[in-house]
Amino acid sequence: MEKEFLDNIIEIIENQDAVKLKIILDDMHPADIAELCDMLNVDDARLIYHQLDNETAADVLVEMDEDNRKRLLDELPSEVIAKKFIDNMETDDAVDIIQDLDEEKQEEVLAHIDDIEQASDIVDLMQYDEDSAGGLMATEMVVVNENMSMPECLQEMRKQAEDLDDIYNVYVVDDDGRLKGVFPLKKMITNPSVSKVKYVMDEDLISTRVETPIDEVVQLIEKYNLVSVPVIDSIGRLQGQITVDDVIDELREQQEHDYQMASGLTGYVEPADSVFRQMWSRVPWLLIGIFGGILNSKLLEHFESSFAAFTSLLFFIPLIGGTGGNVGTQSSALVVQGLANGSLNTSNILRQVFKESAVALMNAIALSLLVFVYNVFAFGLADPVTYAVPITMFILVIVATLWGTLLPLLFEKINIDPAIATGPFVQIGNDLLGMNIYMVVITMLIY
Repeated sequence: MEKEFLDNIIEIIENQDAVKLKIILDDMHPADIAELCDMLNVDDARLIYHQLDNETAADVLVEMDEDNRKRLLDELPSEVIAKKFIDNMETDDAVDIIQDLDEEKQEEVLAHIDDIEQASDIVDLMQYDEDSAGGLMATEMVVVNENMSMPECLQEMRKQAEDLDDIYNVYVVDDDGRLKGVFPLKKMITNPSVSKVKYVMDEDLISTRVETPIDEVVQLIEKYNLVSVPVIDSIGRLQGQITVDDVIDELREQQEHDYQMASGLTGYVEPADSVFRQMWSRVPWLLIGIFGGILNSKLLEHFESSFAAFTSLLFFIPLIGGTGGNVGTQSSALVVQGLANGSLNTSNILRQVFKESAVALMNAIALSLLVFVYNVFAFGLADPVTYAVPITMFILVIVATLWGTLLPLLFEKINIDPAIATGPFVQIGNDLLGMNIYMVVITMLIY
């Protein structure tokens, strides 16, 4: 958002020109208004909301940054939150908003919701794990019975569609609410005289269970290019649907989380989080890094005499450490990506290990030969350094590749987020491995 536009909005707010402010807001998309509110203080953002109709205000609130949204909600009465926002949201968005509130305010907001059925749906959804399909789904959808005639089906679809912003699919259920299929709208045009829905519905339908982890739902929608996926309970009753826009939001959050984990943060943080929270998210890996550095320094102490006799050995310590870390991180990144998108599983892990080993062997030969040629010109054939560094490089590239490949697989096996393995864990481990290999090679060549 341009600074000139933002300054203009702030000036209008300071002048309390509500008419001019409303004219500008009426031409803006809810996502753009949300971006504007994120850049304003709470009081100015609240004034923006006063100029919006309830439906637009609800859309804007959903699009706002989570921390800024929470600060705004803390300033608003429970009745306003319920009437202006929750009443105009789909249930999945409403659950996200309500869960941002403290427990007491949650109860107050729910008590002010006029639509008892909506309030009941929200309470039901809040019982699901937020990282499951049940915690992500919405209950708003078009549902018809398999025994309906075509005219009845059309009438029911029109009735339900009045309360929906978007229609992705029309789901077909039996008398007990169990999902039976999806109603293809094309059939309504091409077969308008068919007696019942069940004779034209498509039974080849992909669905998911309420307890399915979100990352599996993301993989499902991505694999089959779905715009929505129905969610069923343990006995097949239709509970809701997850749409592609919800998945995109979740996918973005997962990518941000994985990026932070790979960068050495122990928990998901936002730029707006407090200094104390951000500090504690970084300190653990920094302390582990210090511990690894101390171990390396103690290791090097035992070879002081070797370094004194061949000072050129010291020049290659950064090269050894950097190469090991880079090689390991590259391998672990590929494995973590494969685990995240489902392309890597127990059936092809061995093949991935063999492939990484082959790549490591080729890289090891290329890098060690390059260093050897350099050392020949720099130190000559008689200097042990000429041989110690390329031999170390050859062994380290292979070992670091296997370390970076197997570590995230191990973490996945013991239910630890494998994204951790792409960051400091690999770097610290390969630093120690690299120095140990270097020292062993030096000992064998010199002594």
